[in-house]
Order: sequence, then C-alpha cells, then structure tokens
Amino acid sequence: MADWAARLMEPPMPPTATSVFDSPRVALVTGAGSGIGRACSLALLAAGWTVVLSGRRLDALTAVVAESPQSERALALVADVTNAEAVESLFSELRARHGRLDLLFNNAGVFTAGVPIDELPVEAWRSAVDTNLTGAFLCTREAFRLMKAQSPRGGRIINNGSISAHTPRPNSVAYTATKHAMSGLTKSCALDGRAFDIAVGQIDIGNAATDMTAAMARGMAQADGSVRSEARMDVQHVADTVVYMAGLPLSANVLFTTILATGMPYVGRG
Repeated sequence: MADWAARLMEPPMPPTATSVFDSPRVALVTGAGSGIGRACSLALLAAGWTVVLSGRRLDALTAVVAESPQSERALALVADVTNAEAVESLFSELRARHGRLDLLFNNAGVFTAGVPIDELPVEAWRSAVDTNLTGAFLCTREAFRLMKAQSPRGGRIINNGSISAHTPRPNSVAYTATKHAMSGLTKSCALDGRAFDIAVGQIDIGNAATDMTAAMARGMAQADGSVRSEARMDVQHVADTVVYMAGLPLSANVLFTTILATGMPYVGRG
C-alpha cells in the first residue's frame, strides 16, 4: 500500500489543549457533578486543561475531581446557574484563582416531566427556562466580560444543545423550547464574539448513556403513540467531541455539531 493511502486510513488525532496552546488553558464546566458534565470535565483534564467544575452539590463535584489522575489541575466550586449573584461570584472566584478563562462549557440543564402542555405546571416551565436558558445566558455574559478583558483576549464557549433543538419528543414543550432558544443564543453570541476573538459553538447530543437518560433504555413515548426502547451511546464519545471542539485554535469554530446514538429514532418517519 502506498504511503499516502496508509496515512488516509489512520484515524485523525484530535487536537488537545497541550498540542494547540503553549500552556495549559482554563476551562469552566457547569453541571459538572454527573453525566455529560462529569465525562467532559475528566476528558478535559486528561487533555491537559485546568478545569473548574461547577454545580449545585459540592460532594458530587469533589467526587468527580477525586476520579481524575490530574486532580491537582481541578477546582470544585458550588454555584447555582439560575442565580445571577451566584454566577457573578463563581466567575469572580475563577478570576482570582486562575486569572483567565479559555473555555466555558454551558452544560447545566434539567428535563421536565413528559406531560401535555395543558398539564405542565408553570413552575416546571420556569425551572426549565431558568436552568437551561437563563443559566447559559448568565454564564455566557460573565464569560464575555472576562474574555474581552483578559490578555491575550478571547476564548471559546460551547453550549450543550440537544437533538430537541431540531426535533421535539412528544410532550416536551418546556425542554424543547429552551433548546431551540439555546440555538439562538449560540448564533447571536457567535456573531457578537467575532470582534473579540470569542468563538461560540453548540453540541447537540442524542441519547448519551447517563443516569439522566436511563429511562430511554426502558422505553420512551414515540410520535406514533407507541413506547419503545431507544439506543444509547457511551457518553465518552460526547466528551471526546467536546475536547476536539475545545482544542481548535480560535481562528476555527465548530458552530453546530450533532452526535447521537446511531440507532435512536431520530431520522425517519414518526
């Protein structure tokens, strides 16, 4: 086999913080105590990043930190992303500890109960909006402030969208609405960030295997009224994708990407 053909068959090596940048960079992951946030925090640490893990429960965050062989580069900070003052305090502490921020992964989010819109309590709607959308806005606002002022300026923001940003599940009005809105937040901030070397992108995830998606394996309501088990994928594939996006130079940006379990009922008739 020719050398060029052999090289084409080799898997590409994703860039990491240490291969792209001259020194380790600082990342903030929200909702880092479990699921996708946990997996991405551990993967970023393994790739050479200094990582601030944020969430509502200190015990969950410190447990994730303890899992990493690179725990000396990890810091657990409690914050509720729905609270503007708490988010401001989070970024103030991050700035005091590390001086800058190179990556924000807006991952914190909640599901709402799968009920018809006329049965959905207003409190459940507000919980979804406050966490999934307002939380991302508050963190992005603080990240812009810091990234515009730091030297060298700029950084990257990755928003955790969802397959629901494109296609809803039955009885998912609150979650779906917030994820559609997340896409608008991503596009608007990607435009506004250009002048300040801030790259903003979004990862839309379908059926990553975490505790939050355990019900999918047991059976989920489908558009045709049936209930069927759905395929899930290893959450590590999501983490690897986030690390790839994070490792790109700021001159390149993955604006939107979708990663999903191949067998999930997403593409096709309902």
